[in-house]
Amino acid sequence: MLMHACIDLGSNSFHLLIGEWQEGRLTIIERLSEKVQLGENIGGTGNISQQAYQRGMACLHRFKLLMRQYPLEKYWALGTNTFRIAENSEDFVKAAKKIGINISIISGVQEAILIYAGVISALPVSDSHRLVIDIGGGSTEVIVGEKHHRLLTESLPIGSVAWRDRFFQAASFSHSHLSSQMEKGVEEARSLFMPISSGVKRASWSEAYASSGTTKMLASICQEHGYGNKRITLEALTELKDKMADFVATGKELPGLKERRRDLLLPGWCIVTGLMEAFGVSELKFSHTALREGMLDFLVKNEKTIKTLQSGDLPAVSFAKH
Repeated sequence: MLMHACIDLGSNSFHLLIGEWQEGRLTIIERLSEKVQLGENIGGTGNISQQAYQRGMACLHRFKLLMRQYPLEKYWALGTNTFRIAENSEDFVKAAKKIGINISIISGVQEAILIYAGVISALPVSDSHRLVIDIGGGSTEVIVGEKHHRLLTESLPIGSVAWRDRFFQAASFSHSHLSSQMEKGVEEARSLFMPISSGVKRASWSEAYASSGTTKMLASICQEHGYGNKRITLEALTELKDKMADFVATGKELPGLKERRRDLLLPGWCIVTGLMEAFGVSELKFSHTALREGMLDFLVKNEKTIKTLQSGDLPAVSFAKH
């Protein structure tokens, strides 16, 4: 019996996944996610704020306590976009090491590789070309692949926390103001996705999947409004635009939305809408697996070394201490 833990340190949320590998099968034993928002206002300051730093450390303490309850052999803790761009990220990494958690910072391409591995791990084997999207708090990863072969791998500096800080921090929250900001946000998102649009289209994908909390939120809202189960359509996003702006402006309830994600609703709408328009995507299917499942998949299948398929080595894993 082999038990491993994977820690995904995102710009919005921290995630812990503990799995057991036995007789060629992987079973998820424990999941824990916390909204840390490590990347809040980092676009303006260039640093992890003191408040976010403290939230992150408190979360890692809780993760460590939970990990101690299991006979873990190895764990893998990876930092993503905020760690890549924050000037003080190494201070956070050093503080985490004192807690007993060794963090490795991965590139956007390495992140995309693991996300793709996580998404396809839950899908049936197919010869189809699949488009995989992951919209995080600070970056968006775009991959097109066939089985385990990737045809396109991209990471772009656009995420829901960054878009919130950029377009939805004004004191005025009137419906007209929010609607105007949504237009600006989607236009800017579309312009960032357009440079890789031709490459995405040339890959001739036939199925499109989206992972992460942002797309889970939007898929849930679309479902509650009768647009289909666990999927996002461009038609639904267009038709729900005014209702979403009204929800934020007035504080009304919006079926399908959890209150803790209210601040990321409009930025998430901007990014997903801009992406779908740029890539010519009419429908995204929600994937419940993402980076952390990809990490665990790589970890349990590569006991001695963990290597990527076409882009060099990923950081080494750490042995658990009890």
